[in-house]
Formats: sequence, structure tokens, C-alpha cells
Amino acid sequence: ALGVGLAGGSFAVGVAYVSRFYRDAQQGTALGIFGVGNVGAAVTKFVAPFVMVAVGWQATAQIWALALAVTAVLFWFLSKDDPVTAARRGSAASRRSLRAEFAPLRNLQVWRFSAYYFFAFGAFVALALWLPHYLIGVYGFDVKVAGMVGAAYSIPASIFRAYGGVLSDRIGARRVLYATFAVSLAATAILSIPAGVTLPVFLVVIFILGFVMSLGKAAVYKHIPSYYPHNVGAVGGLVGMIGGLGGFALPLLFGWLKDQTGLWSSCFMVLFVLVAACALWMHASVRRMGRPAAMQAA
Repeated sequence: ALGVGLAGGSFAVGVAYVSRFYRDAQQGTALGIFGVGNVGAAVTKFVAPFVMVAVGWQATAQIWALALAVTAVLFWFLSKDDPVTAARRGSAASRRSLRAEFAPLRNLQVWRFSAYYFFAFGAFVALALWLPHYLIGVYGFDVKVAGMVGAAYSIPASIFRAYGGVLSDRIGARRVLYATFAVSLAATAILSIPAGVTLPVFLVVIFILGFVMSLGKAAVYKHIPSYYPHNVGAVGGLVGMIGGLGGFALPLLFGWLKDQTGLWSSCFMVLFVLVAACALWMHASVRRMGRPAAMQAA
């Protein structure tokens, strides 16, 4: 578990590393492409069971370990220091203290970004885990077919994160988030109907939800180097951690609500409340930013 946690932490390192090679107008695209790496989790979910049946679980773990080792070697030889690190190297005066690195975490805005990512990434991971159970319990799917649909949900939605980065550069990350929250509100409202919806409607709506959540993931990380160019690692790490907690906590909440209410759709009721809170918080913050300075001071 410690090793997996350290590996997950490399995502925050990568965000800080990649963002420093590009101008602000290109960072959304660059970070969106970098974020497509999350598809590795979906690929593992899809491929690993077949490998395990063929060679056993120990050999499967060894194959994945070999892939990680090869990746590390390739990165060591093919990469270089980012421009900021290269400029700082050997200059004691330019080194920053840990207190300076983590100072932005006192800003409420950072926690607001974290709330967005709790939905866009955390809820996406939670749905990918919960979807097979939902399909089996509600629509009577075979466990194998349900697992395949869950994997099919994860892979394309993760890949579209790159498109979310491109859109964030073209029209602005805030607009992308507004669209993400608006479509997500409509989708979760439809899926929250206690009586349920037909299978075709469910599949169309859930895949639309996964698509816009992928756009939202990229839009959140577009904000970070724009607002905190010198603290991308610390801020990106916190935002990623909160998103990861969403992927852990929400499936537990989904299961508890199903037991307490007997409603499979209760999970989407939770997501409706969550995305509504994020949308209202963002809109209120945008309105405050638009007020004249004198009114804000008052």
C-alpha cells in the first residue's frame, strides 16, 4: 500500500514537471495529455484478470513490476530537468523552504479546486468501481459482462481528458467546468429517479456523465499552474489527494446508502448533491471575483 501511495504521488510530481515546459496557453493541453496516463488503471482492470488466469497472480504482479522498472529506466535516460529546476540548480538563494511551498494551502481557493476534483476524479473512479455492481443488481447482468462494461466506461472517459485540456486552452477552464457541472446535474438528476430508467437510457446517460467528468478533470488542473505557478507540486498534490479520497470514500457511501434505503439510485442522488454544491460554490466565487475592489473590501 505504501508503494502504491508513492506511485500515486508521482502524479503530482508529473503535473509540476510537465507544466513548466509550456506557456500558460498550452498548459491545459499538456496536462490533459499527461492525465491520460490515468487510463493505465482502466487497462489494468481490463487486462490483469486475463493475465492472472493465464500465468497466475504472482507472475502478473511481476509483469507489472517489470513494466514499471522499464518505464523508470526510459524516463531516466530520455528526460531532462524542467527549466525552473535547471535554473535553480546550484543556486542556494533561489531555493524555497517547505513553508513557502505549502503556503498556498491556507487559501480557500485551493480547497475549492479540491472539491471540484473530488467530484470530477473521485466520483469518476467511484462510478467505475460501482458500475459493475449496479448493472448486476439493477439490470441482472452477468458478472463478466458487467466487468467489461465497467472497463469500457473507464478507458474512453480517461482518454478524453486530453480533449478537456485542449478545450481549457481554447475556451477557458472555467467555461469547461461550467459545462461539466451543468451536464452532470442533468445526468445525475435523470439517474436519481427512484423507479429507475431503461437500460439504453442508463448506458447513454452514464457514458455522457463519464465524458464530461473527464473534461472537468483536465479543467481543474488547468487552473493550478495558472493561479499557483510556483507551487504547482504542493497544490496539485493536495487536489489529487482529495480526488483520490473521493474514489475511496464514495463507493463505501454508495453501499451504505443502498443498504439503508434499498434504492440503487441513491448513489446518483449523492452525486447530484455533490455536483450542485460544486456548481454553486464556483458560481458564488466567480461573482465575488467580478465585483469591484471597493465592494469586495466592504
